[in-house]
Amino acid sequence: MSILASFMVPHPPLIVPAVGRGGEKQVEKTIRSYEKVAEEIAALSPETIVITSPHSVIYSDYFHISPGKHAKGSFAGFRAPEVKFSEDYDEDLVDKISEIAYHEDFPCGTLGEEEKDLDHGTMVPLWFIRNKYKGGKIVRIGLSGLPLTDHYKLGTIISRAVNALDRRVVIVASGDLSHKLQDYGPYGFSPEGPKYDERIMDVMGRASFGELFDFDEAFCDKAAECGHRSFVIMAGAWDGKRVRATAFSHEDVTGVGYGICSFYPETEGKDNAGATGEKDGGENAAGIDPERKFLAIRLKQKEKEIEEQINSSDAYVRLARKTIETYIRTGEKIRPADLDLPEEMTGRRAGAFVSIHKQGMLRGCIGTIGPTMKNLAMEIVTNAISASTRDPRFDPIKESELPWLEINVDVLGEPEDIDSMDQLDVKRYGVIVSTRDGRRGLLLPDLDGVDTPEEQVAIAMRKGGIQSHEKYFLKRFEVVRHV
Repeated sequence: MSILASFMVPHPPLIVPAVGRGGEKQVEKTIRSYEKVAEEIAALSPETIVITSPHSVIYSDYFHISPGKHAKGSFAGFRAPEVKFSEDYDEDLVDKISEIAYHEDFPCGTLGEEEKDLDHGTMVPLWFIRNKYKGGKIVRIGLSGLPLTDHYKLGTIISRAVNALDRRVVIVASGDLSHKLQDYGPYGFSPEGPKYDERIMDVMGRASFGELFDFDEAFCDKAAECGHRSFVIMAGAWDGKRVRATAFSHEDVTGVGYGICSFYPETEGKDNAGATGEKDGGENAAGIDPERKFLAIRLKQKEKEIEEQINSSDAYVRLARKTIETYIRTGEKIRPADLDLPEEMTGRRAGAFVSIHKQGMLRGCIGTIGPTMKNLAMEIVTNAISASTRDPRFDPIKESELPWLEINVDVLGEPEDIDSMDQLDVKRYGVIVSTRDGRRGLLLPDLDGVDTPEEQVAIAMRKGGIQSHEKYFLKRFEVVRHV
């Protein structure tokens, strides 16, 4: 068999009556839709229910699958300890997903379990499902800080594992939408909140999964969404297949978005005009559609964008890229003196930052506030190696990642003392926050998601380990950004 259906669902504990204690009545539309989902799952009688949850174990660079034979959980943390769960894991499916990931050097498996108990992102869907259907084991998968393309690829791996074991499987993508939809909500209001909800419901209602990649990271952060990566994993499980989508409901009355959709494989063929026709027993009958190979399409598009960037890069970025590629492939540090570089790079000194992104996500960033080498070219070489292999937030870059790297170089001007945040402009100036005991945090200018001097200074303080009540000093600096 294969994947029978998938569902996008929210996970507010409020909608469990023992937790909501009457408060659940304000989201009756969501509850009715959830009950419909549970009825459809019961009718499908899956052998396994795969649940992706934003509240399971999460790592920045690894997808965790809960290991073991069995797991328990309860809503004790939400004042309802009497609501309990006892679930068996599908160990064979967990092993098959992990095996495929291992052979493809994909960061996914059962390592690093920090919390054995079921999380509420898993238990809320199970509460509705188990009221209608007692059968089937589960697989619980967490999200990661990796790019959306990696989340989508995990979905393709899940699908292949399901097919290899001939399992009857349903996927439940657990995740709330924006948490900033109403002024009276627990997280307040942001204009990006309603925009995110409207957009995600439109995309999922059309099963236009390729558009999930187009949600900018800064936009999602401002909307305070919860489930986007969960939905992307689910979408990947349908890669290359036609899907019939149904949007059941959307509510925002609590200030948090709750959206529910279903997705089933579309197995009817289509004639040349695109109208639905009779099943023909060939590719159309299997619901195969090359135009829905969204990961391959996305990577091809990104490959073209990076090629254009490389072709248009100036000497600063070309030097950083050549440094990274040479060091990752050979372990050798290139000598700027052996290259034909402009005098502005070899005849002056300055601080510089090298920033590396992959699929829209930061992959490394290291720099120097002031010059530490005999010229700017050597500063760039040294910092490019550090950004690609020594940034403590990330593993060293692998050779397989090199074609997907987007690189920019910021050359810093001389920092100047300022008296207050009023003298900052987040688009024009970077900021350095320091204390008398030598702690210091720096943030570059013109970064996505940083819109005010207050945000800029707060982030720099966190980077420097500086508390808000401490006395600190501010400097600003300009940069010339090379992309």
